[in-house]
Amino acid sequence: MKWFFQKSIIEAGCDEAGRGCLAGPVFAAAVILPPAFRHVLLNDSKQLTEEQRDTLRPIIEKKALAWAVAMVDHEEIDRINILKASFKAMHLAIDQLQLRPDLLLIDGHIFSPYFGIVHQCVVRGDATYASIAAASILAKTHRDAYMQQLHAQYPVYGWNENKGYGTSFHRESISAHGLSPYHRKTFGICKVGVE
Repeated sequence: MKWFFQKSIIEAGCDEAGRGCLAGPVFAAAVILPPAFRHVLLNDSKQLTEEQRDTLRPIIEKKALAWAVAMVDHEEIDRINILKASFKAMHLAIDQLQLRPDLLLIDGHIFSPYFGIVHQCVVRGDATYASIAAASILAKTHRDAYMQQLHAQYPVYGWNENKGYGTSFHRESISAHGLSPYHRKTFGICKVGVE
């Protein structure tokens, strides 16, 4: 894990969660860590257990110089497509930062430029740079908590476990019960519901 891209500037790591889901919003986070921040558990959120992510979330939120989380809902995802929705969620998170960064570190190979701030795309950035890893953890934990709330309304889909991803249980539940109002109607098996 690299703790910064360039030590002498203010850099914000950005990542999203929920891009490949069949239901629910996409979340994104932007995090500015102090250059001295270190934590032995910090890693790509996908490499951590739920317990480890939940342990790190309050530490990141307390220690970060600035952080923000934003979401774009399923209806807008269907309207503008998931790639644009992911970029929009990142832009919304950056908008909310209380400290303006000099550089955006973006997880992935492509990004829609944010006016006035240069960016650097990093493939597997969430496993490379601390600020992107921190953003991946915040995006994931905030989205998981949101999907837990939706599960209370629509428990048949198992969103407390699959968080809206297309697991076999989730797909079987769609076949048995049809779509919920929160399903993305332009995604995979969910397309059946709009034909």
